[in-house]
Amino acid sequence: MTKPLPGHELPELFPGFDTRQIACGGTDIHLRLGGEGPPLLLLHGYPQTGAMWHKVAPELARHFTLIIPDLPGYGQSGIPPLSADHAAYSKRAMAQTMATLMSELGYSRFCLAGHDRGARVSYRLAYDHPEQVERLAVLDILPTHTYWARMDRAFALKVYHWAFLAQPAPFPEKLIAASAANFLDHTLASWTAAKSLNCFSKEALAHYHAFFAQEERIAATCEDYRAGATCDVEHDAADVEAGNKIRCPTLALWGETGIAQASETPLDVWSRWAKDASGAGIDGGHFIAEENPQGLLSKMLPFLLG
Repeated sequence: MTKPLPGHELPELFPGFDTRQIACGGTDIHLRLGGEGPPLLLLHGYPQTGAMWHKVAPELARHFTLIIPDLPGYGQSGIPPLSADHAAYSKRAMAQTMATLMSELGYSRFCLAGHDRGARVSYRLAYDHPEQVERLAVLDILPTHTYWARMDRAFALKVYHWAFLAQPAPFPEKLIAASAANFLDHTLASWTAAKSLNCFSKEALAHYHAFFAQEERIAATCEDYRAGATCDVEHDAADVEAGNKIRCPTLALWGETGIAQASETPLDVWSRWAKDASGAGIDGGHFIAEENPQGLLSKMLPFLLG
């Protein structure tokens, strides 16, 4: 069921961790596994891989067994097929894959933290598999339904990529692939507080560039956003209409100059989506795990430890 992943030339960011490839419902998931203690699943966002957690992993690994996968289509995980309904890239489907992954590893209940797209998978997992998620931390996002509902002129300019990446294939992927490295660097830098790449280690950037140089993975990330504009909104809307709320304790953290910040705080929003919500802003932009790892740990670790 599990097997070591063959060696590759990318820099090692998680010394002492195991690297594995696990089949989960038709998609092979690449992951890193290390640390001691109860399980903590860490999910990355766009346009990154599980490498984004490398600055906070050493401290978290002192308290938890860390499971750090690449999401389907990202990094070194398998690439589900694209389809007219984008179903394989819905956060519901990705959440099911992550739930299966944790079961395959022998974890029936776990803590969960996600950033960006990984946070969308995370809150969907908490909705759809409440028996598995003990505590949930979402980093610098608002719910997908909320983003689309508030898509006025100012917000559309702030998150222009939501509409661009969701355009029908192969339009956005072809444009991105024509200058993928420049697009990646611009996206990463423009979402930081400093508007630069300085917060990203050269080793982590090597991981991001390696995955983003593959056209089939660029297409997968666009499909992720097409799902975000269609089935993900529908799944969120169904929970809103039914009055469903996330049951587990939920921590919302955001960069004070990040993407999620708006006229009301992210905590105001998440308090309407979760029964037990807390949260705080952190000095930095969107990529708080790399811009301000100590600030993130100071808020997230006490919450996860309960």
